[in-house]
Amino acid sequence: MLKRGGGFYQDDGPGDSIPDNLDAVPDAAPRAEPLHRFANRPYSVLGKDYVPSQELKPYKARGVASWYGRKFHGQRTSSGEPYDMFAMTAAHPTLPIPSYARVTSLASGKSVVVRVNDRGPFLHERLIDLSYAAAWKLGYIGSGSTQVEVESIQPGETLLASAPPAAPNDPVAGLAASAPAETTSLPAVQELRGTFLQLGAFGSLDNAESFRARIQRQLDWLAESIHIHARDGMYRLHLGPYRDAQEAGRVAERIREALAFKPFVVQR
Repeated sequence: MLKRGGGFYQDDGPGDSIPDNLDAVPDAAPRAEPLHRFANRPYSVLGKDYVPSQELKPYKARGVASWYGRKFHGQRTSSGEPYDMFAMTAAHPTLPIPSYARVTSLASGKSVVVRVNDRGPFLHERLIDLSYAAAWKLGYIGSGSTQVEVESIQPGETLLASAPPAAPNDPVAGLAASAPAETTSLPAVQELRGTFLQLGAFGSLDNAESFRARIQRQLDWLAESIHIHARDGMYRLHLGPYRDAQEAGRVAERIREALAFKPFVVQR
């Protein structure tokens, strides 16, 4: 989708079709994937040359994030996949396709994990273009852009969510750095074995806990516990355990009827 300039369009929103559960769209879950055969070759746009990385390696940068929406919904991305404005994806000029990155708003400290499957943006020195859903979760749909930090995530590495980057001239940044770290006790779900339903995967503990609380409010009939399973820098919500996949499947269908999304069965 190289024709896109990465600008913010006042009429590029979702129209009247915003999904009811957009806040609950889970972060992208990093996994090992082969790099695209063609999407990582050098290219030129608007008189500027770009040389994408040919391998997965550490990357961290700060800059301006924009977003793109319905004008490109369904169009082909640089990976060849159709663009889904309600999925957790992003466009970046040089990060490998596909790859994964944690994007953190410097204003709010909120983070999302996205899968890079497109090229752009190419105007106004912008760093990254997020999908509508990712920008919604970071809270900058109305403004069109925001300052962010982008950090690559390698599948399989342990990259636990860190403290939000301090905003420039933040008067409390020094106090926060010197304060004792507050530890959060997570249920030891890794010690449990059996069949679970995965409700979502998030790049930050705050997002996972927020979604867990929302699910518990909306599905007050659930008999099983929702555990937060921390692994490889991701926080996965696992519901269970169940006796077998059939029992889990029946609960998954009830959840689909109630919330219009269906969790999937995982074995531990």
